[in-house]
Amino acid sequence: MANLLEFTGVILLLLLTPGPTNTLMALGGYSRGIVRALPLILGELCGYLAVIVPVAVLAAPYLAAHPGLSLAAKVAACLWVLFLACRLWFRQEAEGKAREVTVMDIMVTTMLNPKALIIAVVVMPSGTFSELLPWLSLFSGLVVFAACGWITLGYSLSKGKNIALTPRAIQKIAATFLLLFAAILATSTLRALA
Repeated sequence: MANLLEFTGVILLLLLTPGPTNTLMALGGYSRGIVRALPLILGELCGYLAVIVPVAVLAAPYLAAHPGLSLAAKVAACLWVLFLACRLWFRQEAEGKAREVTVMDIMVTTMLNPKALIIAVVVMPSGTFSELLPWLSLFSGLVVFAACGWITLGYSLSKGKNIALTPRAIQKIAATFLLLFAAILATSTLRALA
């Protein structure tokens, strides 16, 4: 996908689609506020780049020849998202506060997010690191843009006058979205096995 406009559109569509990373970013904005949640963006960016760079530079031809590796990545992603959903749902906090999302939560979730593999294999051009650098720079800017939107959405929910949601309720809603995403991922993995 070498067209700049197509690349930007597809990346934005993927980054703005609700999923585990975006759910956690919104929860981070809700529980931390906008300024304190901004470091979470570094976790998301590092998570994406940790998958995209090696796959786009080295592994894209190998993954195409070995679909079992892609299936293993889906299973790992499903288990991680399910773990996060359970941890959010059952976590009890003192004083009714929701558990704060960490940079490491964001990074690991993003690395296991199927979007990272889709971007690396389907959207990102393959080539040397220097050939990918302009694309990676644009991608990084789009990640920052989308992450700020999810953080702002979470923060807006915490300040909404018409919405009476407690931090614990937001935590349960985020856990529900993560559980739904894990179910969708499990379904697609089972279809790949059939």
